[in-house]
Order: sequence, then C-alpha cells, then structure tokens
Amino acid sequence: MIMNCAQYTGKCVCGREHTLETKMVVVEYNALSRFETYMEQVGLAGKRRTVVYDTNVYRLTEGKHIPCDQEIVLDANGLRSEDVLIEMMMKDLDAPEVIVAFGAGTIMDFGRYPAYKLGIPFVAVPTLASSDGFTANICSVILEGQKKSIPMCAPILVVADLDIIKGAPARLVASGINDILSKYISLVDWRISHLVDGEYYCHMVAELAQQALSIMRNAADVYAETGAADIEAMTMAQMLSGLTMQLLNHSRAASGAEHLIAHLVEMKPPRFEKAEGIHGECVGVGTYLCAKKYHELAKKTPKAKPFEPLSVEWIREKFGDRLADGIVKENAQDVLGTFDPQNIVDCWEDIRNLISTIPAPETLEKVYQGCSCRYLPEHIGIDPALSEEILPVSAAIRNRLTLVRMLRVLDFE
Repeated sequence: MIMNCAQYTGKCVCGREHTLETKMVVVEYNALSRFETYMEQVGLAGKRRTVVYDTNVYRLTEGKHIPCDQEIVLDANGLRSEDVLIEMMMKDLDAPEVIVAFGAGTIMDFGRYPAYKLGIPFVAVPTLASSDGFTANICSVILEGQKKSIPMCAPILVVADLDIIKGAPARLVASGINDILSKYISLVDWRISHLVDGEYYCHMVAELAQQALSIMRNAADVYAETGAADIEAMTMAQMLSGLTMQLLNHSRAASGAEHLIAHLVEMKPPRFEKAEGIHGECVGVGTYLCAKKYHELAKKTPKAKPFEPLSVEWIREKFGDRLADGIVKENAQDVLGTFDPQNIVDCWEDIRNLISTIPAPETLEKVYQGCSCRYLPEHIGIDPALSEEILPVSAAIRNRLTLVRMLRVLDFE
C-alpha cells in the first residue's frame, strides 16, 4: 500500500489547518527495490545522502543496504536516544543534504534529531512495526537526564519493506500490538480533557487514531486465534497513528496516562531501578493498569476538592535528587490549577460513558495473553507491590491532563 499523505492536510472542520511533512508512506513487500523511485517522487533524488544504522540492523539487512554517500553504523550495545549521544554522532556527519534512518525507534531519533538541527530532510526506513514513532514528528529523547517528547521533524518519506519487517521476533510484534492498543486510553483521556477543561479536540484526527486502533485490534484478534501476524495491517496501523502526532504537532491522540509508564521505566527513579522493557511492553502495562483503574472509577461518584500543587518533598521522595529538579520544573504550571475541579464532577456521567468504550481488563488480558504481550508490572521488572503507585508517580512526569492526574482533585467515598 502506498499512502499519499496530502489527503489528511488542509482546512479542517475543527477550525485548524493541518499540515504534514510526510509526503508518502510506502508499506509493501520488496519496497526497497524501488527506493530510488520513491526518493525521486518526493523530490529527494540526487541529494547527498547519509544513512544511519545500528550494528544489529546493518548485519541483519545485508544485501538490502541503501546506496549512499556516507554510512554511519552505531554500536547497538547500549544505544539510546540521548542528546549527548546523538550530538556526538553529528560530529561525524559529512555534509549530508538528506539523512536516512534505517532501523527501529532509537535509530529514528538519530535521524530526525540531526535533520531538525541541520534543517535538512529526513527519510525513515523502519525495520520493525513495534511502535508508532516512524511517521511522527515527535522525538522522545533523554535531555539532561530527563525523558522528554519534543517536536522535531517528521520523515518526508517512509519506506517500510515488509520482507524485512516480517522477520521481526514475536516479542517485537507483541510490542507493536501493545503500542496501538494503548489508544483505548489515550483517546479517552483526550476526550475527558476536552470535556472538563475545553482542551482543543479534533474529530478528524481522533477518527484517524481510532482507525489505527481498529486495524490493530482486528489484526491482534486474528493473531491471538491463529498465530498468523498480518504484518501489513499492523504496520499500517503504526503509520496512521504516527501521522496523528504530525497533524496535531503533539502526541495527544496517541499518548495518555498509559504512555507515561514507559517514561518512568526509562528514567528509573528510586524503587524502579530494575524496571526494563521495550517501549510497547511498558505502554502495555500502562494500558492495562489504566483500564483497571478507569473501570473501577466508573463505578463510583466523586466529589471535587481544592487543587494543591505537588509538594517538593513528595517529588524528591518519589524521584530522588537526580530527577527531582526536572519534575518540579515540569509541574510548575500544573494544568490541574487552570480549571475548576467541579467541572470533572459535573461531567462524570459523560466520563463514565467514555470509560465504557475501553475494553474491560479481562478482555484486554485475553488479547494480551493470546498475543504473548507483556502487560503486568512484573513483566517489566516492577515489583507488583508498587502497582498502586505506578500511575500517580508516572503522572507527574508530564504536565498533561489525564484522568489519572485528575484524581488529585477528586475524592471518592
């Protein structure tokens, strides 16, 4: 399938004009054999080209490497999206006019970050369908020790060769399923925030995220029942979800309370030092915990209580001296202090209805088990005894309005 992304751009009924840097998304078997044709179609033919790989991808894709003026092959051992490491790599760049990132999520950040800094185009060649970052303009990178998701450039072109992607290990297929099923939570969080605080909401973008979710859920159900992975459908779901981030210029439709668990794992605050797992696995844990919590809340009726900022003492206890200053800064203008908590109570019946669109935890558990997904805290190295703390602690990582964050201004009897 070849997607012409112009169909999603222009004036929208939401009142905004949506734009996309990505011109074309190719999800096909043997797609790399036509790579130069696609480059020509998006206006990048003849540009001086640097291709970035890691050592694992470089070895596993021998025979499918892209002709270029410069190859950079990074040591896969310990490679992570961190500003210091990316800027070290940038010193080796030989005046590229376009950067091609050939690999998985981390390598994408080693493409988009320098392309953004240098003001040049970026092309993505994903080798997995394990997350939705390939078509996004969000760079999830460690800046000064703290995980941040910041707007940067999106790829002009994405070429997903299914002959490569189909070889991904089952664990990474499961991670990709987790990442898209998380939209059950992120879309509800976005709608709730629109209800109680008037946060901007776009029906077109939400429907695009819902389309990605529906495609992945159907593929997951088939995978759970038959063991046959529809790699094309799973990859398309990831690409569609990533486009929502570009259209909004932030990750609201694709990332809610459930995604903050992934940041918690990467930041490793006290008591979570042993936590580990690839992005989708961590998000799967967050999705399952949020589904349980939200359905529990829907059975109750809250009362509003006054907003109180997070105390510095609480932040230092939960995040330690290494991370505390960044968390304090992130929460300095707490979104909870910008509206009347009574709004949440007044909208509670509508919130209940939104929660009802989230599958019951038992339903999600059945899908996760059928697809060999990781979804429990112990699956990612977190002591189950910390289960009740995971959501409130992770909610402090980003000043984004979610139902989890709203619990600080609600009382339940």
